[in-house]
Order: sequence, then structure tokens, then C-alpha cells
Amino acid sequence: MPENTPATDPLALESQICFALSVASRGVIAAYRPVLEPLQLTHPQYLVMLALWQHAPLSLKELAALLHMEPATLSPLTKRLEALGYLERNQHPDDGRGLALSLTTEGRALREQAEQVPVEMMNRLQMDEKDLHELHRLMTMLIERVHP
Repeated sequence: MPENTPATDPLALESQICFALSVASRGVIAAYRPVLEPLQLTHPQYLVMLALWQHAPLSLKELAALLHMEPATLSPLTKRLEALGYLERNQHPDDGRGLALSLTTEGRALREQAEQVPVEMMNRLQMDEKDLHELHRLMTMLIERVHP
């Protein structure tokens, strides 16, 4: 009986998309760590800030939908960002009964520093803009398929 190789074995670890995504995700997030440290942000906090820089003000529920995360997971992240002085909770402009997360002056100013993060990450990942756009296109397609 011939021995299976990664090229012929449908269950070879190296052939599994779940394995490749898991390893790549951990590696990319680890590469972000030293880039985000000067901003006093963890990777999940950076994602929150990206959403707020683009869409603020947002309710916790709106933020959770944008990030495909649970509000219970986001609540401690937003509290930490509030403690850092980057965001505040105010009355939602569209719903006087609800609260919305808004950027503080310091949080808005942080955006200017953060504009260097994508450039630094391209260098660290040794990928050019074309490669990253193609990878992003494929990942977005995958996200759309797993979150219909």
C-alpha cells in the first residue's frame, strides 16, 4: 500500500485551510504587537479603534456587528480604551435612550500615529500593497461565505 503524502492525503495537516489560517492569524497578530505597543493598544483594541475612526459614534451592538464579535467580549475592551482616554460613552445621537461610543480628542489624535501601522506591517510581513490587496480580497470572500 503506497504511503500518503501531503500532496495525496486529504487529511494532511499541511493541506488544511483551517491549519493555515490558524497559524497565519497567530503570526500576524504577534507581528502587530510591537507595532501597536507605542499606541498602548492590543490587537483587539486596535480593531475597535479602526471601527470608531471610520464610523463613530457607535453603540456597543453596532460595534459588535462590524467586528463580528460578541458585545460581552467588546465591553472590557472598550472600558480599557475609555480608561486610556481614547473613547467615551455618550448618549447615542440617534437613540436618546442608548449609549454610544465616541472618540475623545486624544482618540482622534491617535489616528495620525496609527496611519503608520499599515506601512510598518507591510514591511514586517514582507508583502507589497498588491500582495496585501489580493490576500484581503480572498479573505473578504471567505468571510462573506462563512458569515452569509
